[in-house]
Amino acid sequence: MPDPWAAQRDALGAYIRSQRKLANLSLRQLAELTSLSNPYLSQIERGLHQPSVRVLKLLSGALNVSAETLLAEAGLLDPDSSAGAPQAAAPGSGPPLPDVEAAIGAEQRLSDDQKAALIAVYQSMIRPA
Repeated sequence: MPDPWAAQRDALGAYIRSQRKLANLSLRQLAELTSLSNPYLSQIERGLHQPSVRVLKLLSGALNVSAETLLAEAGLLDPDSSAGAPQAAAPGSGPPLPDVEAAIGAEQRLSDDQKAALIAVYQSMIRPA
């Protein structure tokens, strides 16, 4: 039986890599910003290692991504249950629809870089002024 966390680690690594590329940072530059080692970051990006919450917090600051987003990408936080997050309901039904970032992430016709670009644009539009 495949490891259910393996896919989550792969998705998290791809997300971190795409955010790093969007920020025009090399792996070495990200390592310097976070005080983490270059090989360790490489392992995270390749889905070989599940980072701790402390590491996700360091990465969120360096990549200008919310810690909640990285925690959700890591499978450590349910994006629908985060405090204060609005939930859209489908007309005539009770269950909430997936949030915009999750929908973009689930779209199989987009590459990882395209997904990251769309998420970055979306986040820039919803940030409080």
